[in-house]
Amino acid sequence: MPNWKEVLGEIQLEINNKNPAPLDTIRRKYLNQIHQHTKRNLIAYYSGWLQGRNPMDSMVNDKDKNAFMVNIHKLDRSKGLDLILHTPGGDLAAAESIVDYLHSMFGKDIRAIIPQISMSAGTLIALSCKGIMMGKQSNLGPIDPQMGGVACHAVLDEFEQAKKDIKANPSSAPLWQVIISKYHPTLLGACQHAIDWSEKLAEEWLTRNMCGNDATKAKLILKEFSDHKTNKSHARHISKDKCSAIGVTVIDMESDNHLQDLILTTHHAFMHTFSHTKASKIVENHLGIAYIENEAAKA
Repeated sequence: MPNWKEVLGEIQLEINNKNPAPLDTIRRKYLNQIHQHTKRNLIAYYSGWLQGRNPMDSMVNDKDKNAFMVNIHKLDRSKGLDLILHTPGGDLAAAESIVDYLHSMFGKDIRAIIPQISMSAGTLIALSCKGIMMGKQSNLGPIDPQMGGVACHAVLDEFEQAKKDIKANPSSAPLWQVIISKYHPTLLGACQHAIDWSEKLAEEWLTRNMCGNDATKAKLILKEFSDHKTNKSHARHISKDKCSAIGVTVIDMESDNHLQDLILTTHHAFMHTFSHTKASKIVENHLGIAYIENEAAKA
């Protein structure tokens, strides 16, 4: 299978042959080859955040529901769904809506495929599937929600630390007042609600699908993905081996070398598209149906 440079060469050949859509042609060629190999429906959900796109354009949001509706319309839903995910995450409500919609269309027969990274709400979507295909290069991330770019757990921890310090040393109160005055008065409650909501969704989805109604197993997996004290950072990368060790149903990408090559070649094709266009998000299926959102023009 072509590597990064060879995929770029294929794109250049299409340009030389006067193809008006060379990037689309190459992406769709390899998406279809994955489908031919697995005999399953395939939808790729890609964001261009690694290429510096505006986070508001590249993160999971409510517009994505329309993208999935367009992609699913003509699929034979009896063939299940393989969902390629490459996303920094995004809005929790949007992720919940997308998962509910996908489950209503395909039931439990959904596999996630992670060519590189699927973080935060993207990890939540992956954990809602019956299994997650990962390679040595693949990573998921913690599911602790954020408020204004700050991890909710970190906000709560800071308030708890303030309470302890002031109780032990009342003279530290003025310093802590300066630090915590940056937060809105309702932020504490909002952060706790977001944490509870995220954990409730993950536990329900894990129990219902991946864990086969084993609530105890679901709780153990949830703890590893939601424990801020263990993960330390919302940006923590969780590897295939770590996911497998904590009970996630991991499908080893290396167990099928041809499929792995197809997935990584497809990934290169998407990365080249983001590098050479203004696309910020692409949702595309193996039939060549695509929803492509371009980065908003800067004022």
